Amino acid sequence: MSGCRPAARSGPAPRPRPAAAGARRPGPGLAVELGSARTRVWAPGRGAVLDVPTVAFPAGGGVSYPVRRGAVVDPEGAARMLHRLLGHRIPPGARPLIVLAVPVLGGVEHRAAALTALRVLRPRRVLTVPAARAAALGAAADLSGPLLVVDVGAHLTEVALLTGGAVVNAYRALLGTADLDAGTTPDDLADAAADMVTDMFRADRTPRSAEALRRGILLTGGGALRPETAAGLGARLRAPVRAAPAPHTAAVRGAATTLVPDARNTPDTPDALNAPDAPDALHAPDAPDAPHAPNASDIPDVPEP
Repeated sequence: MSGCRPAARSGPAPRPRPAAAGARRPGPGLAVELGSARTRVWAPGRGAVLDVPTVAFPAGGGVSYPVRRGAVVDPEGAARMLHRLLGHRIPPGARPLIVLAVPVLGGVEHRAAALTALRVLRPRRVLTVPAARAAALGAAADLSGPLLVVDVGAHLTEVALLTGGAVVNAYRALLGTADLDAGTTPDDLADAAADMVTDMFRADRTPRSAEALRRGILLTGGGALRPETAAGLGARLRAPVRAAPAPHTAAVRGAATTLVPDARNTPDTPDALNAPDAPDALHAPDAPDAPHAPNASDIPDVPEP
């Protein structure tokens, strides 16, 4: 009959179709920093997830330290630690995207060991970002010009020159705040950092280092919490030095910003991690258990296991 509407279907609404067997949920994004003294995990929108000492507990008892001088020396111990601290926080079936802040000069071995440890979290993909660059992002530093970052950690001090947000030169010293209890003085730390900046300045045949010094040094890491570090470094280099806000967490916070691309600040986007076709690189469904790791341009690629 003209103008009549079909009768409404009676009965319960249809139930949603169950997910296919074996389907994996995308899982959260996590920024991770495996430091010599502390392990930190940050999640966009949630903030700090973990900030704990980097210690593992072997099956035979006792305590072990899986990260030393910025390098993962015991991947199995680091994996046990991560599983104990994070395993229950990741929903069953989820495959998190992980951005790992790594020492600029950590090398292939360090990154391969770190990826081995992270595999216990079953990530769908792992991206790496140099810690100095991550710290600059976490400090919301102006990356429009050359920037010198001095990262003073517990067991490692790195000096990095950034241009356009990318690391173009770096030096490191196996010295940090934990050595202050073993005869090292704050002056020794300032001397080591100043010597590396001076060496970089003398070796640079471009004006980038000089311009970065004029703009001022960004001081990050736990050593930046000590006022004498900035004062000593500034006096030796006769250059302005400013500590990043919450400098001890700047690297992991900066790594977390790469999980949330922001068109207003291009270094925060995944392209900054040298991941072509960024949206695809950040959403790789059904990745193999051994994660592939696209890396920043100044760090060599790690072959898949």
